[in-house]
Amino acid sequence: MKIAVIIGTRPEIIKMAPVIDEIEKRNIDYILIHTGQHYDHEMSDQFFIDLELRKPDFNIGVGSGSHGKQTATMMNGIEEVLVAEKPDIVLVQGDTNAVLAGALVASKLHIPVGHVEAGLRSYDKSMPEEINREIADVCSKLYFVPTEESAVNLLFEGISPKDIFITGNTIVDTCIRNLKIAQKSEEKPKFDFDGDILTLTMHRAENVDNKERLQNIIDALLELDDVTVVFPVHPRTVKTLKEFDMFEKLENADHIKLIKPVGYLDFLLLLSKSKFIMTDSGGLQEEAITLNVPCMTLRYNTERPETVKAGGNILVGAEKDKITSTVKEILNNDDLYGKMSKAENPYGTGNSSKGILDAILGLYDAGELKITVPEDIMKNRTRKLLEIKEDISVLEFENNHDSIVKMVFEEGSAVFPYENLNLNGKTALIDSFKAD
Repeated sequence: MKIAVIIGTRPEIIKMAPVIDEIEKRNIDYILIHTGQHYDHEMSDQFFIDLELRKPDFNIGVGSGSHGKQTATMMNGIEEVLVAEKPDIVLVQGDTNAVLAGALVASKLHIPVGHVEAGLRSYDKSMPEEINREIADVCSKLYFVPTEESAVNLLFEGISPKDIFITGNTIVDTCIRNLKIAQKSEEKPKFDFDGDILTLTMHRAENVDNKERLQNIIDALLELDDVTVVFPVHPRTVKTLKEFDMFEKLENADHIKLIKPVGYLDFLLLLSKSKFIMTDSGGLQEEAITLNVPCMTLRYNTERPETVKAGGNILVGAEKDKITSTVKEILNNDDLYGKMSKAENPYGTGNSSKGILDAILGLYDAGELKITVPEDIMKNRTRKLLEIKEDISVLEFENNHDSIVKMVFEEGSAVFPYENLNLNGKTALIDSFKAD
């Protein structure tokens, strides 16, 4: 068996590192394809060294450019590699242009695609990431979703529950893995700040490029002098802050520490030492709840709603009063802080990579991984919504009625149709088959 792993950005490398570890642990042949979307030295050669990963076998070297140009260049390079290497499955992760390109190319070549972190939805079509993740899911054969909520998103889009695997999120695996590496290399404290630390990251265009929203956020930060705000600020954000005449105020505020972007392992250490995290990043919402650090998200929607429901994350948007009042409430309310920092992690306990490889190998060994023309294509399909009034599991019902239980509703809410779920007293959406 041969697996092709496609990565292109720093978050993808981070989240796929434990999956790669699991592949190597099982002595499975694999190739690592780097599209080069993040292409500087820290994010390429040195980054793989720091994370104790082997260098990529192929580097497309796409660099920067428009979405269309990037995607087209990646597709061309990925296609050449896949045609030559003939992997049995292609793994992509997340919602980047590399995911879009890899999923499209592999599906056209009839190579099954496994989408790690599938099913996330913000329902915000203005986000390029939302388009990427939706298209990748259309092209995929296997869906490795972090939570049941993500699985239900896919059920509503018509994906068969047989192709969905609720594995948890590899971010838990990777935080455990990489924090150990970071602590091992920490010879002396890299971050020596006084007081409670609020680590801030902000990069989304809707915040950074919108003067009114950015001004609201900056005004809130200037008022939060009860905490030490540590802000690793990207050069592009520095440029925007200076254009809007906001940089000097931040620079002169004693409680705000503007630092250059730091390497991933150092940043992970900073997060682990933080009292709070404030971000507009998606992945950082996951890392925060994994590290037991309360998070405030500078957005009005999130594709990680599970973190909010769990109680570890609060959406504060870009409203000054909402931001300041939330920070002060968490800071001054020990009960609230305790609940947020001890929120149950919806993404699992660190076994996601094992679950992903178990599913892939199980299907491969059963001869079910290949993409073939479905034999039941000429069967009549009927969809029915049935109220079940007998003690019968999903698997038993499917076997008895030549059908697939697509979705189950319990007390008005959609739940995932696990094979051992008892259907008695529940309503089920049934996909039945009957030969002509």
